[in-house]
Amino acid sequence: MVITGGSSGLGLAAAQYLVDNGARVLVTGRNRDTLDDAARRLGDNGIAVRSDASSLADIEALAGRVRDVFGTADALVANGGIGSFDPFFAVTEQTFDEVFAINTKGPFFTVQKLAPLLSDGAGVVLTTSIANQTGWDALSVYSASKAALRSMARTLSRELLPRGIRVNALSPGSIETGKLDKEVPDKAAALKAEFEQSSPMKRWGHPDEFAPAVAFLAFDATYVAGIELVVDGGESQL
Repeated sequence: MVITGGSSGLGLAAAQYLVDNGARVLVTGRNRDTLDDAARRLGDNGIAVRSDASSLADIEALAGRVRDVFGTADALVANGGIGSFDPFFAVTEQTFDEVFAINTKGPFFTVQKLAPLLSDGAGVVLTTSIANQTGWDALSVYSASKAALRSMARTLSRELLPRGIRVNALSPGSIETGKLDKEVPDKAAALKAEFEQSSPMKRWGHPDEFAPAVAFLAFDATYVAGIELVVDGGESQL
């Protein structure tokens, strides 16, 4: 199976869970050091490939690598993405284009280019975010980019179901991956406290609590298509 954006955070947790349960997993990322670390963690059943989700050339090269390594794949997880914590009037065209290129364009063309390599009955998982259901300040671009993926889960399922390929969305809430510390180090502590208080469980989730949901949608949910499964401790629901 293939997990894009699988060299760290939620993607790596899912890859580790699946490898531990017998899968062979190819993960992608942009950072060489992170990829090398992922390869060491995953062991013999893990393959780490450098690929930029915003580059169509990289996506096409990834399809070639998947063909060479696996021949066919029985699951695809389009994961990862970048955030943008910018107030509406501070958003620039550059920020808008970058976020949509990685978060929306990347998954769309990843599914398009890898779909011919997916086995009939395969599962596709698009990682969205509960941000697409909420109205949080300073997340207009990020939220919209993830909302587009939720729509794709429906439309791509319609187009791929003649081959039995199911496309579903998986929507994480506040799960601790270290991403906030990297993207907005000056705001991370305050944002973590705010999100923790907004959670009915009064805590952040752990990546290991997200990984089984990936496996469920990718493999076990054979009569589930076009849904968005929320993994957020009730944050968006209660």
